[in-house]
Amino acid sequence: MAMAYATIEDLESRYGELSSGMADRAQALLDDAATILDALIVVDISDQQMLDRLRMVSCAMVNRALQAAESDAYGVSQASMTAGSYTQSMSFSNPSGDLYLTGTEKTMLGIGGGYIGTIRPKIGGGPCD
Repeated sequence: MAMAYATIEDLESRYGELSSGMADRAQALLDDAATILDALIVVDISDQQMLDRLRMVSCAMVNRALQAAESDAYGVSQASMTAGSYTQSMSFSNPSGDLYLTGTEKTMLGIGGGYIGTIRPKIGGGPCD
């Protein structure tokens, strides 16, 4: 199991005190976020700037998941309400409470981006010169 890049205190200092009973879930999610990040990048533990980024990104990932769990609309991807002539429609950004990285977070960590190149085929078994 990966060691979390952030602590409950890191999470609370960024997003406020956790509601009762959420600390255990938050710790499990911080561990899960570290596992996801470790699967995507190789971390040099001597690179303090990268560790700071990983701490920040881990907290953001977990905060998104926790917000979804505390919502009355957990699991709902779209909702619509009508009262008389008034209508309200909502779409939820993370209805299932998944741990995910935003585009900005991927860029900060050096993840993603494509590779453009060419491969010259070797035809007929001869040299490719």
